[in-house]
Amino acid sequence: MPSPHHAHRLRTGRYSECGQIYLVTAVVRNRQPVFSCFKTGRLVVDPFRKAQQEQFAKSLAWVVMPDHFHWLIELQNIPLPKLIARTKSRTTVALNRAIQREGPLWQQGFHDRAIRKEEDLQAVARYIVRNPIRAGLVSKAGDYPLWDAIWL
Repeated sequence: MPSPHHAHRLRTGRYSECGQIYLVTAVVRNRQPVFSCFKTGRLVVDPFRKAQQEQFAKSLAWVVMPDHFHWLIELQNIPLPKLIARTKSRTTVALNRAIQREGPLWQQGFHDRAIRKEEDLQAVARYIVRNPIRAGLVSKAGDYPLWDAIWL
């Protein structure tokens, strides 16, 4: 496990690889539930879409929870740490503007897990979109508005 001083780096032994599929999680500072309403949650979705438009990542599945996000991506033309830094920065700027706040939004770093080729991507996507059910926010995934997956 990396020390807090190196949290911005990929986990030890990892390197960012174009074409690799990653499950990424980023957490809001102090676990503040700033994305508990649809309007603020959408501010995370826009950078996900922008990353796809810029051909930095192909979004396979994602969910925005009140205090974090999970994003399953196929990495394209950018190193993973740079993609996540850009996504977090865009979200911070948008949220700070939207609710007239200042300062950092996200905890430093992110958690990544490279998905092995033999893993069932649809099962990983189902795990991601069921996060609101496990958290007790809804009883059916379809009742939660802040998720998407290419298979579902």
